[in-house]
Amino acid sequence: MSSAAPSPQSVTARVPAKVNLELVVGPLRPDGFHHLATVFQAVGLHDDVTVQPADDWGITINGPYADLVPDDGTNLALRAARLLAGAAGIEVPVHITIDKDIPVAAGMAGGSADAAGALLACDALWGVWTSRTALEDLAADLGSDVPFALLGGTAMGSGRGDQLAPVLGRGRYFWVLALSDAGLSTPAVYAECDRLRSTLRVPGPTPSASMMTALRSGDAASLGKALSNDLQPAALSLQPRLEEVLGAGMDNGALGGIVSGSGPTVAFLVSDTESSLDLAVALAALGVASSVKRAVGPVRGAHILTAASGPRGSYGSPGLSGPAGLRSS
Repeated sequence: MSSAAPSPQSVTARVPAKVNLELVVGPLRPDGFHHLATVFQAVGLHDDVTVQPADDWGITINGPYADLVPDDGTNLALRAARLLAGAAGIEVPVHITIDKDIPVAAGMAGGSADAAGALLACDALWGVWTSRTALEDLAADLGSDVPFALLGGTAMGSGRGDQLAPVLGRGRYFWVLALSDAGLSTPAVYAECDRLRSTLRVPGPTPSASMMTALRSGDAASLGKALSNDLQPAALSLQPRLEEVLGAGMDNGALGGIVSGSGPTVAFLVSDTESSLDLAVALAALGVASSVKRAVGPVRGAHILTAASGPRGSYGSPGLSGPAGLRSS
């Protein structure tokens, strides 16, 4: 069993949802994934992941989406905790409590965010002080979106989307998120994408110059025009009513609209807080979405929110050590 510093009795990590500003899907890889070029932005919808020592591994889900999340060994957050325990030689089980506000099966990486939160919170609870590189490697083992949930901000992803490079962009962006009451399976959307493109030669993915230029400029109108997602036709094929949602948003003042990731959430970019409120009210009145949320991006990635002892810290803050932060690699 690994020796660990005295630890707090519980640790809570806060983790963000994501929107894919651009998702370029390349050909299928031998491992069954696709080559991707994507630009992520973390947005201000959050889950809180609390871990505490327990006699056995377990998980509790709270919030409006609780009944849609598995509470057994298949849960990605629980898998993350056990993965870190195995890597660090820890033999103390934890109970995980997730207060969930990120929609499920919505293309916003809620499950991946919870896994990132579990990694960070357990690392703090056990006083393991895992290096950034090692934690990123564990995150990538869990899923393609988990490393970005640790990092946050705005970043470009390559490979499966798990190889990240921060994007030094400008601006604060205002999002209106139209949610569907029917989720979409990510594997099903990729399979439909492959079917729709089965007669085409699919080139290797590269990020667009227009997206990089828009982010550097910090101009929301330019970013709205640059939004793109190769999975969007597949998501629309599986849920045709998303066309109506996209049209409603653009007709009511959005600068741009996009299906986020594999969907079915539709993310609309607007110019300011007042515009986001106006669009949210309009979409709700039209009844084109099961619910509408507003968020701002970019926001920070996984970070420690509360701990019984030690300083607060975040994954994005180098040089921290001890129960509340990560040692810089």
